[in-house]
Amino acid sequence: MSEASKTRVLWRGLTLRCARCGGGKLFHNYFTIVEDCPTCGLHFEREPGYWAGALAINIAAAGGLFAICFVALLAATIPHVPVGLSLALLLPIVILGPIVYYPFSKTVWVAVDRGFLQRLN
Repeated sequence: MSEASKTRVLWRGLTLRCARCGGGKLFHNYFTIVEDCPTCGLHFEREPGYWAGALAINIAAAGGLFAICFVALLAATIPHVPVGLSLALLLPIVILGPIVYYPFSKTVWVAVDRGFLQRLN
């Protein structure tokens, strides 16, 4: 089997697929990833604390979405920024963004780890 390109590995992560083989069905439920890929057997959590990278990706994605929406809201409403409306629009992003992106952060982290940080297996 030939090595997948970095772009393909990252795309697999963004589409909730195994970074090594592209196989699916990686989650028991929305919050629980399987221990090993059911297609190729790749073990996901290699060591304690492995998912800290996924946490960082999740925070960065939610923070980035918040920043884009915040700047767009400010640009659209300056000089009379509606504080109540701003809070009503931005708080759900801060609260729901990390929850919605949670499974993606795990598969993206595996993709980043395999495609960019290591070349083992």
